[in-house]
Amino acid sequence: MSHLADFTATLASGRDLPIDAIEGIARALAEPEIAETSKCDFLAALAQKGETAAEVAAFARAFRARAIDPGVSAWSERAIDIVGTGGDHAGGFNVSSMVVLVLASCGVTVMKHGNRGITSKCGSADILSALGFDLAASPEKLRAALDALGYVFFFAPAYHPAFKHIAPVRKALAARGQRTIFNILGPLINPGRPAHVVLGVFSPTWVPRLADALHELGTGASLSVHGIIDDKRGIDELTTATRNLVRGAGRLSSIDAEWRAEDFGLTSAPFEDLVGGDLDANLAIVNAILEGRGPRGLVDTIVLNAAIAMWVTGRVTDAREGIPLAREALLGGAVAKKIAATREFFRS
Repeated sequence: MSHLADFTATLASGRDLPIDAIEGIARALAEPEIAETSKCDFLAALAQKGETAAEVAAFARAFRARAIDPGVSAWSERAIDIVGTGGDHAGGFNVSSMVVLVLASCGVTVMKHGNRGITSKCGSADILSALGFDLAASPEKLRAALDALGYVFFFAPAYHPAFKHIAPVRKALAARGQRTIFNILGPLINPGRPAHVVLGVFSPTWVPRLADALHELGTGASLSVHGIIDDKRGIDELTTATRNLVRGAGRLSSIDAEWRAEDFGLTSAPFEDLVGGDLDANLAIVNAILEGRGPRGLVDTIVLNAAIAMWVTGRVTDAREGIPLAREALLGGAVAKKIAATREFFRS
């Protein structure tokens, strides 16, 4: 018998979940025998109460343990994930996917974890697949990719079988406009477990909570960030068009700041420079960037994120040092060569 109803009542009374009970709750959520209505009631009550950082970290541990292990631990300590929660509805271009290619071109190991577009027209899986990455690649092939290309993409549905019996519940709640904890867990359950993360967050209120969750999960060094577009809109990216709320975790846990483009020697840009579209539109933007025709604000945003990621991983001692390295990789041909090498690698 499921005890979800008891915990739903706990949440409804405004109390937090006992952390030592969350493993059992995760098991119940993943079991097909548990009624979907019970799961819906529980997840809605948890969202209404408001998830704590400790609860989020405990759920992340539970679902990390249920993920398929790709066997990449030899790379994990030096690797980084550049990832966003999604759900900001800002319509931004796939910045993080381009940052992956810049970083790999600069010698930084990247393990990106993501999915096809759910709250956007084009997700990281959509664009990286179109640029040559094989979403169905075996763990053995992915380990070879880390050696040959310096980066991998873990397609979330292939690595989280426990979500099979949760997906219908999420869909039902989404139809009611109800967010759940699973809207924010994705960035925390990368099966490669990279020691570094730059995590874009959909809401300012979640920046400190997700930084604290990353810290509890034992991150080496990570940042939780949110870009404020205006009084009504934000984006799950750090950009040159926004005021950026930043909170650190791990060895960066002392960081609690607001960063702007000018802090890094860059010029503030209009948010329109960062707008993307569907896959075809975003591929056209990729081509424009590589040919030197990309919007300045978007190019600078990609460069800025890559430079900050280089700093987070220790590739450079100051993010400003990474800006010329990232720009040269993006505009000087290295990223174009990395895309060509990706296509060739997965053709063989």
